[in-house]
Parts: sequence; structure tokens; C-alpha cells
Amino acid sequence: MQRIGVFVCWCGSNIAATVDVKAVAEALGKEPGVVYFEDYQYMCSEEGQTKLQNAIRDYKLTGAVVCSCSPRMHEATFRKAAAKAGVNSFMVEIANIREQCSWIHKNKEEATEKAIILGRAAIAKVHLNAPLTAGESPVTKRALVIGGGIAGIQTALDIADAGFEVDIVEKKPTIGGKMSQIDKTFPTLDCAACILTPKMVEVAQNEKIRIFSYSEVDKVQGFVGNFSVSIRRKARFVDEVKCTGCGLCTEKCPQKKVPNEFNLGLDQRRAIYIPFAQAVPKVATIDPDYCTMLKTGKCGVCSKICTAGAIDYKQKDSFIEEKYGAIVVATGFNPIELNKYDEFAYSQSPDVITSLEFERITNAAGPTGGTLLRPSDGEHPKKIVFVQCVGSREDGSGCGKTYCSKICCMYTAKHAMLTREKYPDTEVYVFYIDVRTPGKSFDEFYRRAVEEYGVHYIKGMVGKVIPQGKKLMVRASDLIDRKQLLIDADLVVLAAAIEPDKSARPLATMLTASMDTNDFFTEAHPKLRPVESPTAGIFLSGCCQGPKDIPETVSQASACAAKVIGLLCRDKLTGNPCVAHSDELMCNGCSTCEKVCPYGAITYQDKEFRMPDRTMRTRRVASVNPAVCQGCGACTVACPSGAMDLHGFSNSQIMAEVDAICK
Repeated sequence: MQRIGVFVCWCGSNIAATVDVKAVAEALGKEPGVVYFEDYQYMCSEEGQTKLQNAIRDYKLTGAVVCSCSPRMHEATFRKAAAKAGVNSFMVEIANIREQCSWIHKNKEEATEKAIILGRAAIAKVHLNAPLTAGESPVTKRALVIGGGIAGIQTALDIADAGFEVDIVEKKPTIGGKMSQIDKTFPTLDCAACILTPKMVEVAQNEKIRIFSYSEVDKVQGFVGNFSVSIRRKARFVDEVKCTGCGLCTEKCPQKKVPNEFNLGLDQRRAIYIPFAQAVPKVATIDPDYCTMLKTGKCGVCSKICTAGAIDYKQKDSFIEEKYGAIVVATGFNPIELNKYDEFAYSQSPDVITSLEFERITNAAGPTGGTLLRPSDGEHPKKIVFVQCVGSREDGSGCGKTYCSKICCMYTAKHAMLTREKYPDTEVYVFYIDVRTPGKSFDEFYRRAVEEYGVHYIKGMVGKVIPQGKKLMVRASDLIDRKQLLIDADLVVLAAAIEPDKSARPLATMLTASMDTNDFFTEAHPKLRPVESPTAGIFLSGCCQGPKDIPETVSQASACAAKVIGLLCRDKLTGNPCVAHSDELMCNGCSTCEKVCPYGAITYQDKEFRMPDRTMRTRRVASVNPAVCQGCGACTVACPSGAMDLHGFSNSQIMAEVDAICK
């Protein structure tokens, strides 16, 4: 018979305001096996933990139930406290009477009754708990960063500076990400390339960092501290070791009518190309969709003029297998597709562009050499309309996003300000729902656009954009003056919503990482663990977790690196003892559990069993690798014979909780 102590936390007024904590403690004190009960204002405090430890020693408790907040918050705290007092940490159960009770009830009697029921269920489970011992596994002291934008670059640099090896996998031919396409950064108007390029060079020169550009993660297996990753290096048909980046091949290639994706299709490049002047690695890449030699076998100009002999038309995709202790996701974002927004005529007129396209037009390294020209005829626009929140903050019924993309207000203010500064004769209108400027010096930056540069900010929505000859007729509403407007614009710039990169969803499946409904990676805890995924060993950096500007992205990247360094500093990791196990006598070898296991922890082996007639028979049975198993319980649900069970969450324990709730 267990000797159980019950401890009910007030959590200040979080629980006590809705739950009669003294009544809960007294009611649970009458449950079978409970020899001690107490309520206290803050059980998670040092004094609260001392009360738990003293009760264990004084009343010789073998188990404890703490009625408090979610176990995600303080389960580890209470288990450590119990272990210090001599009780196995897995003999402690948490009854969540805050999130699951006090926070969702207004009636105190109902909340108190429910709190008693939840406590009773936890007591029933403790009666069937058994001491568990966690195993240990070694840590591979190398990190993988997936994504080579500013988030991935900063994370990799910080990890490498701590002395650990880092590999960056970037699907594009060069690292740099979206920041490499930007001209100036708000609110300081620094040159983006001047900030980013030194970091790209630093990554290339750091002996602890390897760059796998033009590559993708193909397969991920293993667990925290011991991930096994297969990286597919796509054939670029150029030997990276031999290529000097001289660019001669990119000048002589006869196929020069290829849409330039770096400039968002606003100009053309050649079939063999280097994305931009500061590319890292500065290695040419052949586009197989446009290369005449690869398609027909006729040409070979680049091979003939390459003095380094780097061109290799027979190059194939290759695979690299590497082990890592931690994986960082830094897959970034993309602007949403605007083809469905016909009211803005984006697909009808080349003079309706996105904000990122505007960045390329105004960039000195862009398709127009930094001169603001209309894409349709190359003339300078005299009247520009910026439209905010295109695809952001929608009600969910349309094709846009319900969330705020966070960066649009500021980069539109930047665009408007720079336009007025360089072209004072240009009229600039900004239509907005709300102006959101939450960052440091952001509001002052926005006010400069209005007060110093004379940008016309109009609170209202653009209803329709109608191309008429060389003009774009913009129909909009002014909610302040309560009137309809018709502006004959030369250029319309749409602040498109941002969304996670398309690679995020399949990557999350490989990593068994959680995502929200918008395909952003979900953090382990929004306040206490914002850079960690719920899957151990997977960390989040940058816009893969949610919309961010560059300063916030860099801050999170460094925070993510700190968490990775903390993991890689350890020689061994303590595993989770709440893992699955198979009753070999009941297992029928059907492979169902192996198929549903997301971690690959279950294998099958042939074992000999002595039958009742004393003859030996070989049977195929499931075997669980406890180092790989994460205790998700999928196999226990799927097993048709009931042979699979989970330490710490056995079927009998779960049913005991159910019975306690229903009685």
C-alpha cells in the first residue's frame, strides 16, 4: 500500500480565486492511501518544495500528488524536489487544476468539484506507479542548421564560436536568404548587404562551419543527441572545389533568356549563373531546365571557356550521411502568392508589384541599377500607391492569412520615405488598416515618413485597381474623412503577407516537430521555451516560428544557439524512462506498432519460447529501443493484441484514473 501525500497549490489567485483549495485538500485527504495533505500559496517556491520534502521524510511518503498548474510548467521542479528527499521522481503526479480547471470555470463550486476529481484521478495513478530509472545516451557534438538566411547564419556563427562544428544546409545555390534581396533595413536605413555580406564571408571562412548549398535534408532518424541525417546535394554540374567564381561562363553562355529568380523575374539571367555578386559560396550553377547542353547535348560553351575545368555535365545528385546532436530549423518565409487577388490587378498589370519586387527595383544591384522605373515602360512613376495588409489580418473566409505579418507597416514606411527622399517630385499614398510600430524607434521612424517626408497616410482599404492605358485607377475609401477616392497612380505596391517556406511542412514531418494551422513551427512553450520545439533536440530560429523583423530574428537566432550550445556541452543525456515495452508472450508479430512509430524505435526479432509441452518454438516479436523511443504512446493504441504498453502510463494506470473520475 502506497503512503501518499497531497499538496494543493493556490498559485496566488490563479487557482484560489476559483477553487476552494482547502476543501480540495481535505477531500483528497480522505482518499485511500493518503496519509498527509496540505495547501500552500506557492508550491513551486523554495518554501513549497521544502514542505514537500519535509512531508516525505516525516510521514515516510512513497508517492506524492501536487495539485497545481500544468505539468509542462513545474513537473520537473516537483520531481527533483521529491528525488532529493529520497523518493523516486516518477512517484510524483501533477493534477492540473489551473489550466484544466480554475481558468475555465467561473462557478467556484463546479471548479472545486472538478479539482477534487482531477486530484482523485492522480491519486489512483500513484497507487499503480512504480519507480522508474532513466537511461543515458551520448551526445554527438555537432549541430545541423537547416536554412542559410540571416537566422541560420547567426545561429551557426554563435554555435561555431562556442567551439562546436556546424553544418548549414541551404536549398538555394548561395546562403543569404531574403535579406540578400533587400536594399535598406529599418529603422536605421543601413545597407542590408553591408550588414549581411561580412557575416556570409565569416561563415565561409569559419573552420567550424561547413556549407551545403544547393542541398536539401532528405531523411532524419534518431533522437536528441544522436540524430542521423541524410543530406541530398543536388547536381549543380559545376565542381565546387575547382570553380573560382570568375564568372566568365556566366558571361559567355548563349542561353540568356532565363527568368532571374533572385530579381523575382524582373529581368533575365543565363542558364549558368551566380545568383548575385556577393554569393557564398561563389560558385556557378547550371540550370538543367534551360541548359542546351543538358537538354540536347549540343553547346558546351561554358565547358570550353572554363580554364579551371570545373564544368561537369555528368554530375549526379549525391547523398551525405552525418550525425548531429541538435538540429536547428531556420527555413524562413516567403511572400504569399497574389494571383488570387484580382481586385488589385496584380496578374493583369506589370505596374502592380509586391514590396519585395519594389526592393529589387530600388536596389543598386537590381534589374534597373537602383533607378525607380515602371516595369511596363521604364518610365519614372510620379504617383505611387502602397497598399497595406494584402493577405494579412483576414477573417479566414478568403485566401489570405488571419495573422498580422508584423513587418509590412515598417517596410512600407521605409519604401515611402526612401522614394520621397530620392524623388521629391513623386506623390506617395499609403492605405492602411492600422499602423503597427512595436519595435524600438519604430514609431519615430513612421512619424518621420509622415511629418518630415510628407507621405500621405490614409486610413482605409483599396477596393479595386483598374488598369487604364498607362495609368492604374485606384478606388479606395478614406475612413477618417468618410469619402471615396479615385487615384490615377503610375505604380501600385502591395504589402503581401508572409508565410512559412513551402519546405516547412514536409520538414516538420521528417523531424516529428509540431506546427500550427498556418504551418509555422510550434514552440515548446510560448513564454518559457520560445526557441525549442516540443520534440527534444529540435530548435527554432527566425521566421519559421512566426513573422519577425531582422533584429528580432537575429536575437532569436542567438537565443537558439545558446540552447544548442547548452545541449552540446553535455557528454551524456538522461533519457525518458516512460518508454514503450512489449509483452513478448502476447505479441503476435503483426508489425502494426512498427508502422505507426514516428521515431523508428520498434524493430522485430525472432525469439525462442518454451511451450507448455516443453517444446521450443520460434516466434517473431516486437523489440523497443528505449534510447530512441519518446514515449508518445502511438504503438500502445495501435497494437491489436494489447502487447504494447508504456512505462509510467500503462493501460492499467490510465483505466484507474478513468475509474476514479467516474466514481
